[in-house]
Amino acid sequence: MGMPRVSFRAYGHENIVGKHKTTLELTSEGYLTPRGTCIIGINSEITLKNLDSSLKILAQSADTQIRLRLVLDSIEEEITGYGSPRLTYESNTSMVVRTSSYECGRTLMVQADKAASDLDREFIRSIQTREAIIQCELDFVTL
Repeated sequence: MGMPRVSFRAYGHENIVGKHKTTLELTSEGYLTPRGTCIIGINSEITLKNLDSSLKILAQSADTQIRLRLVLDSIEEEITGYGSPRLTYESNTSMVVRTSSYECGRTLMVQADKAASDLDREFIRSIQTREAIIQCELDFVTL
């Protein structure tokens, strides 16, 4: 059995700035205000709430490494973090990657190695249009 993987798309937006220093977020909402400095994709095809229950169980282990790959054209970003016993995956809109250990219903992973401000600026410029389609992949690896 291979590692559990979920593939989905999110989309760019002209208000994406990718400047938040501790978080990075994908949202299922279809709009973005300039205040959303952590948001790097809108209209996400999946939310934490509609992930398979087997993935939610994996996410509730500190021994699970969670990887988020974001691909647009030839640019690829990979963010790696970890699960935690208190992750609930309740949110119907937000999927938040956190470099801290803060947990709430919107948290996808904790102790991540990148936040929005760490992403390549060329990648950020490329997703500053609604035509940008970001191919997203989530992997759950048990360590």
